[in-house]
Amino acid sequence: MARIIAIANQKGGVGKTTTAVNLGTGLASEGKKVLLIDGDPQASLTISLGYDEPDKLEDSLVDILTMVVNDEEIPDNFASIKIRDNVDLIPSNIELSAVEISLVNTMSRELVLKSYIDSINDKYDYIIIDCMPSLGVMTVNALACADSVLIPVQAAYLPVKGLQQLIKTIYTVKRRLNGKLEIEGILLTMVDSRTNFAKDIALEVNEVYGKTIPVFPIEIPLSVRAAEISSLAKSIYEYDPKGKAASAYLSLTREVMAHGC
Repeated sequence: MARIIAIANQKGGVGKTTTAVNLGTGLASEGKKVLLIDGDPQASLTISLGYDEPDKLEDSLVDILTMVVNDEEIPDNFASIKIRDNVDLIPSNIELSAVEISLVNTMSRELVLKSYIDSINDKYDYIIIDCMPSLGVMTVNALACADSVLIPVQAAYLPVKGLQQLIKTIYTVKRRLNGKLEIEGILLTMVDSRTNFAKDIALEVNEVYGKTIPVFPIEIPLSVRAAEISSLAKSIYEYDPKGKAASAYLSLTREVMAHGC
């Protein structure tokens, strides 16, 4: 059975997709079989993995969710793209926005993605869902089927303030839909360790949330190279293997694996 991790934050630009790519690649390098699911109509994960025109892909998460809603049988490996050894992708595209709207009128709408993942989770060690930057139906679907939520947060004032609503949503989903759901941890990203401001933000996150929610001891440093990988369809391990960001993501990978033991 796969361990399912949703990477979520309703604030955009905090490093969700970069974290999904590098955590997934890191787990694969440790011999784990990983499925990455792009749960965002902007298709950032799909584009980051080399598919510049996701709207032209023949099959995607859109088709899978539509088939689940219509009680259609989904063929083996449908819409799954092999990215590299041990890493598969289920892509997304802009049509996912329309599907999200249509789900509002669907029976058990919060559990549509879970229905699909239940049918495939024996094929993988880890399933990582890159959520859209909102707390809509698709994000709730991801939380409803996840074992844990990893929350990337940019080391800045407003992204940290926005955590409260996300955490409230996570606990609501846990109470009503998914009793096993836990918070994997808050991950500080884009940390400029040269500044006192970043240190103050890290201190505030630990003081406000650290007593009740895990905060990863690893911080992802601000890195131009990490920002560049999304346009190059590479992981940080391929693009800058000796850099600080690669080292941080490797530490995160090992922390996540240890947490699952």
